[in-house]
Amino acid sequence: MKWFLAGISLGQTRLRTAGTVMLKKVLINSCRACSSGIIPNEKIRNIGISAHIDSGKTTLTERVLYYTGRIAEIHEVKGKDGVGATMDSMELERQRGITIQSAATYTIWKDHNINIIDTPGHVDFTIEVERALRILDGAVLVLCAVGGVQCQTMTVNRQMKRYSVPFLTFINKLDRMGSNPNRALQQLRTKLNQNAAFINIPMGLEGNLRGIIDLIDERSMYFEGPFGQNVRFDEIPAEFRAEAAEQRQELVECVANADEILGEMFLEEKIPTIDDLKAAIRRATVQRLFSPVLVGTALKNKGVQPLLNAVLEYLPTPTEVDNYALLNDEDSKESSKMLMDPRRDATQPFVGLAFKLEAGRFGQLTYVRVYQGCLKKSEYIYNTRTGKKVRVQRLVRLHADQMEDVDEMYAGDICALFGIDCASGDTFTSSTSANLSMESIHIPEAVISMSMKPANKNDLDKFSKGINRFTREDPTFRVHYDTESKETIISGMGELHLEIYSQRMEREYNCPCVMGKPKVAFRETITSSVPFDFTHKKQSGGSGQYGKVVGVLEPLDSESYTKLEFEDDTVGTNIPKQFVPAIEKGFREACEKGPLTGHKISGLKFILDDGAHHMVDSNEISFIRAGEGALKQAMEKANAVVLEPIMSVEIVAPNEFQGTVIAGVNRRHGVIKGQDGADGYFTLYADIPLNDMFGYATELRSSTEGKGEYTMEYSRYQPCLPGSQEELINKYLEATGQLPAKKNKWKN
Repeated sequence: MKWFLAGISLGQTRLRTAGTVMLKKVLINSCRACSSGIIPNEKIRNIGISAHIDSGKTTLTERVLYYTGRIAEIHEVKGKDGVGATMDSMELERQRGITIQSAATYTIWKDHNINIIDTPGHVDFTIEVERALRILDGAVLVLCAVGGVQCQTMTVNRQMKRYSVPFLTFINKLDRMGSNPNRALQQLRTKLNQNAAFINIPMGLEGNLRGIIDLIDERSMYFEGPFGQNVRFDEIPAEFRAEAAEQRQELVECVANADEILGEMFLEEKIPTIDDLKAAIRRATVQRLFSPVLVGTALKNKGVQPLLNAVLEYLPTPTEVDNYALLNDEDSKESSKMLMDPRRDATQPFVGLAFKLEAGRFGQLTYVRVYQGCLKKSEYIYNTRTGKKVRVQRLVRLHADQMEDVDEMYAGDICALFGIDCASGDTFTSSTSANLSMESIHIPEAVISMSMKPANKNDLDKFSKGINRFTREDPTFRVHYDTESKETIISGMGELHLEIYSQRMEREYNCPCVMGKPKVAFRETITSSVPFDFTHKKQSGGSGQYGKVVGVLEPLDSESYTKLEFEDDTVGTNIPKQFVPAIEKGFREACEKGPLTGHKISGLKFILDDGAHHMVDSNEISFIRAGEGALKQAMEKANAVVLEPIMSVEIVAPNEFQGTVIAGVNRRHGVIKGQDGADGYFTLYADIPLNDMFGYATELRSSTEGKGEYTMEYSRYQPCLPGSQEELINKYLEATGQLPAKKNKWKN
């Protein structure tokens, strides 16, 4: 009876869910059917979606996947249902509502295979955008209709220029209060110096957005249905006809400036047909001479389908982009370039670039873009950097964090391999003799450093495992061990970057970490010469210890503040020569810890003039102790000062923030050395103490609207300010218990 009832209830649930299951099955099968067999190059697009923070990249990708039938339902970033967007597959991304790692997916639209990479917008994760643009053929630059061109938009624009990636512009968030697509277009022209024009315009703004007018086909579009999936075409409403005609004329003029064929037609006053105009826009876009601007609102499901059509019509296929590999010849110093063959067959040897690493559930996942030839499962491929031969055990195609196994991939495809040991930016080939390397990815310098240690001493094993994985995945995340302060120092692109890694360490490795300001390598030295005369005597049962040293301790000049020197000026046999190295050893050991703040002593010269020894009691240890005692005796008499490292800093920011930046440098006790300027930006050269540089990256970004950046390198040591010295001495005395700790200390 129990089995019978269970069977009936199961049958009922089956019936209830049959509809949705069928729908999902149909969607998945429709994708699969298209992706089997070799798709010709003309039907492939590799695009990235990049923009400033919170411009709606992930929301836009979610709509693209829904309309192309890749997912069966839409979920929002930080949505009320708690599911989160498909592309934000990491738990931390869903919680914070930001994209941290770029995620890859592919989809089918009008029988074209589109590989999409959704990239983060924060400046801290710049490397993710850099990697994506390196291997893509085209991009979609998303602008917010309210914010327009923002600081990260400029960074992305620079990266697109570096890898000469053609792009479309999508002005998103037209439903927001104060949205102004015309201002965004104006900024695109003035701030980014792009030749851009609308190819569709909105009907109404903010809450009154009814639909979109297509300027090329001269018709209006309405997005109907609960998720805007039904597009209805109609005539242009009477009140928008004048504006549409004007904008279309402007579009033709902008394209005519960039494309010769349309330019000639324009000068001959011929009216271009729709096909002429589309062909001209495509030619100009592929050559990066023009950027078509589309409008819409991804959240309210308007304007996404025209964007997909524009991706197919105006962005290049893998054949239209020339990719070069560098031939590394050991004999010749110059490296020659070799053009990759984009044909989708196995006639040419395989060449691919590993552009991103990720630790998946089944070991290391390596994202690869195939540039030439064919990559088959269970083949052997060679890593040109290490010269190692590896077997392709599993080949998958990605959809956020889900995978689909495939047997072969051709030029122009983006896929992932499992269990291959390599670093980000490695080139793989199918022949051992081909000493090729694809041009490497530009890696920016780290701007901020912090100390990091596991909260629990027993977690050191997990900590080193996590750090090791993160440094392999992310070239901008750097780690080194500071032998002097005995700390692990991590460096990255910003405070958020390092904070995210600390949280990932806790979530993924169950290893909570403590982050702190790194210790600065202060030094101690003396300001004037001090004589010393020290006798080390120790009498116990049997032979004792005896050693006497006499000499002078001298300061070195400021260029040699980091050095220690030892000079033996003794004459005769008062100190036998075999004991002189022992005195030097004692002196150097004693310099490890200074009397003022416990930091190293440097910038000294120990001159040994005379001494005495005992026939029986003198041995090596006696003179080591004598050397140590002599230094301590001299340091007590001398006038000791604390030295701090001075960094030579170069700051680049727009001219309008000059006053703010200079004030910030002065506040950090900096000395301005000079400045110069060009193209609306100025460069400031200054010397600032390292101890005052912490947190400067964040301060500079917030005071210059994120447009300022700086680089710093070690310059020299110099005595620190009396106030800083007193503070350091008091901290040391409190830490060693020689001074009672003050209660309720006010923060300076």
